[in-house]
Amino acid sequence: MEADQNGFEGRHGVGAKDTREPVIQVKELYKVYHMGDTKVYALNGVDFTIRRGEFCAITGPSGSGKSTLLNMLAGLEHPSKGEIVIAGKHIEKLNETQLVTFRRERVGFIFQSYNLISTMDAVENVALPLSFRGMGKADRTKRARQYLKLVGLEKFMTHMPNQMSGGQQQRVGIARALAVNPQIIFADEPTGNLDSKTTMEVLRLMQKIVREQNQTLVMVTHDNNLATYADRIFKIIDGKIVSIEENHKEVDLMATEKTGEEV
Repeated sequence: MEADQNGFEGRHGVGAKDTREPVIQVKELYKVYHMGDTKVYALNGVDFTIRRGEFCAITGPSGSGKSTLLNMLAGLEHPSKGEIVIAGKHIEKLNETQLVTFRRERVGFIFQSYNLISTMDAVENVALPLSFRGMGKADRTKRARQYLKLVGLEKFMTHMPNQMSGGQQQRVGIARALAVNPQIIFADEPTGNLDSKTTMEVLRLMQKIVREQNQTLVMVTHDNNLATYADRIFKIIDGKIVSIEENHKEVDLMATEKTGEEV
């Protein structure tokens, strides 16, 4: 099922208009690399809108431009041309200092490789980004514990990364992203290092949190099956979005959750 980029058939009914607040608006976005006299279009005129509370997946083959697009949205790369408006702010116009502030205040990241600090326990890893906001130790420890409980790691707070499974480490990464209370969470192949069972558990957890916290999650994945657990799937090929499809598997996830299976 394909839909208008502003429509949201999956959960609002066929043809329904999604009236939620736009959080990300991309207009005529280009990223061009020069290889000698040749121009290589990593992004070639991309347009879309993502709204508050959506879980969106960006998928496509290797070299399609999906990671470049994620980097653009996160302010990690500057576009050659076009607009990226996030929470009303044109981030393509920000300098590097302003972008650092933007990421610190607005964005959470979930990485494929977890990126946990091996010499810190779970609480310390989750609390670390809060220290860059000037939050006192007692307050950031309290918040870190709160979010570790949210992701089901109440019994693992003092565990070091090498004492946890891959799925547990990824949940620490999710808690770390959430603890800064971001408007948007960017996830780059977040289940790439997990087995299939743990992948489903982490996806279900991410979807549940997006629903309950009403946050926006943008996930890059090469796996078309995993992408279908998002609300909308943006398929990108050769730097162009070739389709925007609606979610088909939310019911499956919710049904699995009702079985009482541990997340």
